[in-house]
Amino acid sequence: MAKKIKPKKSKPKSRSLKPAVKKAAVSSGRVIYMDYAASTPVRKEVIDAMLPYMGEKFGNPSSPHGYGQEAREAIEESKERIAKTINASPEEIVFTSGSTESSVLGIKGIAYAKAGTGKHILSSVIEHDSVFSTCKSLVADGYMLSNLLVDIDGLISIADLRSKITPKTTLISIQHSNGEVGTIQPIEDVGRIAKEKNVTLHTDATFSYGWVPLDVKRMNVDLMTFDAHHSYGPKGIGALFIKEGTQIKPLLNSRGNQFRPGTLDIASMVGFATAAELAHKEMKSNYKNLVKMQKTFIDYVEENIKFVKLNGHISRRLPQNINFSFSGITGQELIKQLESNKVIASTSIDGRVLEAIGAKGEKFTGSVRFSFGKDTSPADVKTVLHLVQTLVERERKSY
Repeated sequence: MAKKIKPKKSKPKSRSLKPAVKKAAVSSGRVIYMDYAASTPVRKEVIDAMLPYMGEKFGNPSSPHGYGQEAREAIEESKERIAKTINASPEEIVFTSGSTESSVLGIKGIAYAKAGTGKHILSSVIEHDSVFSTCKSLVADGYMLSNLLVDIDGLISIADLRSKITPKTTLISIQHSNGEVGTIQPIEDVGRIAKEKNVTLHTDATFSYGWVPLDVKRMNVDLMTFDAHHSYGPKGIGALFIKEGTQIKPLLNSRGNQFRPGTLDIASMVGFATAAELAHKEMKSNYKNLVKMQKTFIDYVEENIKFVKLNGHISRRLPQNINFSFSGITGQELIKQLESNKVIASTSIDGRVLEAIGAKGEKFTGSVRFSFGKDTSPADVKTVLHLVQTLVERERKSY
């Protein structure tokens, strides 16, 4: 269950941490970036892999000559490398401009392809806006949408999901993890039910890809959204996994490419594949370090700052994600003060997710998300903890 609001303890469990945090100084000239859930820097290895395709390897993959064949081979190799990271086949990978396009293509493509069978879609109230808005837009086209509610931890109910499936249900779209509060959904259970009911399942795995293991066969998903820039790859490139045999309607007229018209961005595809391989090669060691720092952060805040609420599930959450609501200070104000002290974090803008899990109201007017990366250090965590405690306590005293 999610942590309850509780007062400061007289004897914190992490006694060894508190003195270290007290001594930590605010970053001297160096910005501490803790918004990796929004985007990550492009790794040098990725840039090095991309550069040849911006220079000497400039061929158009649609051309029949050697330059074109070289470009086409780079695309196919990139698909193969990415497919291996999710236990898929290269033919099941469709490159897109990013997660938003992937989700729109997946949701609308399935809805239109199966309109003759039924027009009922199941999703959840805490989906990313690219999914939430796309599903909602289909209502104007005569589709029926059922959005599952979530509990205080941000989890959907499997029993509720099962009860809402009807003979007209053709698509379920449930995120693998929530980018705001970090909760990981029971997608394997959703996949089992979807397969049993012969309903197509799409999952948005944007915030999970490269950070936690994903296996499309084990999860029984038919479509999966993910991209490059959330795991140290370039922006403007994403992918949609489409299970072999899945009926889906292209949204754009194209020539030579079933789903996307236009000349393909070879450099970004190669960069995506390189970032994907590196992220999955280092996933186990990164996960261990991230979870350790995450626990340090959560334990310290709950033991040393009064009237806080951890948003999202305590254990079923992404290893790099932490989201807290602090009574007495808005999320917008706290991130503003953090940035003035060279710490970058983020806050919820529309509040839809927080409202769904009951973390929005008079006591908690916002939240702050801290998300770590592979270069985040324990020293960074200690510095930020000290700063957050100082800022929150100072703001409360000013009332």
